[in-house]
Amino acid sequence: MNITIETPVEQGYLEVKAGFTETLFKKLAPPFPPVNVIRFDGCNTGDEVALELNFIFFKQKWVSLITADQTSEKEFFFVDEGTRLPFFLGKWKHKHRIISRGKGAVIRDEIDFEGPFAWMTPLLYPVLWLQFWYRKPIYRKIFKKQGQR
Repeated sequence: MNITIETPVEQGYLEVKAGFTETLFKKLAPPFPPVNVIRFDGCNTGDEVALELNFIFFKQKWVSLITADQTSEKEFFFVDEGTRLPFFLGKWKHKHRIISRGKGAVIRDEIDFEGPFAWMTPLLYPVLWLQFWYRKPIYRKIFKKQGQR
C-alpha cells in the first residue's frame, strides 16, 4: 500500500537537503511511540539508520538501509528500506524527495509498506498517514526562510 504526503517549504531544495540531519530526524519523531535513535549514518546510499521504538511494556528495533540517493538540478532524493522491522510491518520502502519549486521546495514522502499479514496492511494506513502528516508543521517551521523563525 502507498502513502504520499507533500509539504511545501520556503527554503530551496539544496538548503532543505542540508537540513536532513539526525537533529531533524529526532524532531520529526511522533510523541508515541517514543523513538530512540541508535544509529544515524546519513542520507547517502549505504548509510544505515537504526531506531528503538518504546511501546512501554516492550521495545522494537527498526533498521533501515539507504538503498539509493541522487541530487539533480531540480531534486534531491533518498530511499530507505527496512532491513529489520517492528512486529507490525512486513515491508517498508520510503522515498524522501525534496523537489525545487520556485524559490522554495516541496518535501514529498512516498511510502510503500505492507503489514506482516495482508489483512493488517489497510489497518496500518491511517496510523502511518497520521505519523507522516504530523511532520508537516515541523517541516514548515524548520525550513522557513532565514530570519523568519
